[in-house]
Amino acid sequence: MSLRRHIADAFGAATVSLLLLLAVLGLLCIVYSIYFRSQTQQRRRDHPIQLRYFNGPWLIRIAFILVAILWGFGELIRLRLLKGRGRIFTTPALQDTICKFYVISNIGFAEPTLILMLVFLLRSSLQKKESGALSHRWDRRVMLYVFLICFPIFILQLVLVFSGPVLVTVEEDSSQAMVKLNKYFTDVSSYLLDGTGTVVCLYPLINTLLLGLFDAILISYLAYLGFKMLTTVINKSLHRRIYVLVVSVISLLLLRVSLLGVSVLPRPGGFLHETFVFIAFSALLSCTLLCIWMLVYCPIADSLALRDLEHCQVAEEEFITPFDDYYCGGADTASVTAVTSSSSSQM
Repeated sequence: MSLRRHIADAFGAATVSLLLLLAVLGLLCIVYSIYFRSQTQQRRRDHPIQLRYFNGPWLIRIAFILVAILWGFGELIRLRLLKGRGRIFTTPALQDTICKFYVISNIGFAEPTLILMLVFLLRSSLQKKESGALSHRWDRRVMLYVFLICFPIFILQLVLVFSGPVLVTVEEDSSQAMVKLNKYFTDVSSYLLDGTGTVVCLYPLINTLLLGLFDAILISYLAYLGFKMLTTVINKSLHRRIYVLVVSVISLLLLRVSLLGVSVLPRPGGFLHETFVFIAFSALLSCTLLCIWMLVYCPIADSLALRDLEHCQVAEEEFITPFDDYYCGGADTASVTAVTSSSSSQM
């Protein structure tokens, strides 16, 4: 077995381990969310208003984790570790189909959906009480908005994968540079001439540019939301938490899109190509894990730390809220008058 194959398998083994970590932590957070909702449902009769805040956007949180796991499945099946003679995916035709499915499912669906759900989760904190996460219909509205926004992106990525080679063509007498440039924009896979029967999944530049444009719009809005949240937050610990979340998400998303864009330059299957792809994968994985921790686990942990509501002396209109509603000031923000030390213990 060649050195390049050993290197690819090493990256593949590391990827599998990280995806397993994502799946386990994600499923634990789903169970945690369901448990917390069951606890709040039991106490709803005594504290109906407060617990509607504590429930928060629980369906969107669970959907975010499920989409993250779906993204992880797509990352798993693209690995060279599973391809080639004597492995799970043997025939080049099947491997090429898997690469097309990977680009469509991950670049066309999972990644835009994850980023959009993240934006909605943060935006819910700045909405009015009657229209934000406190509303019973908020989850359903967000699901509809995510579908309406991401579905055209998905269809466009689908068209580019199957019609890109036809739409972006070069003449037969074109220079070698033009032929190579065409491959950069349209190729979703590359057959390796190393005798292993392996097809490497690529990131077509035209699909990456579309993803980058979508990310740029959402990153701009995310930066605006982050600035607005930092100017309204009243808790120092939460201020640090929001700052870390927003800056990390923006940086990691920019890093991923940039690496996917330059991954077309090295030789497919080479060390540099595998390194770019693995770092890009690690960037989005880190972003996803951070969001699950900050937007799923921390709000629930903060709320469970305050579940002994009999000891919380708050007025009917002034009560403690979890992570999603630690804000004050302005008609579009949720009011809050007390934040206990339990929120700072989460940092």
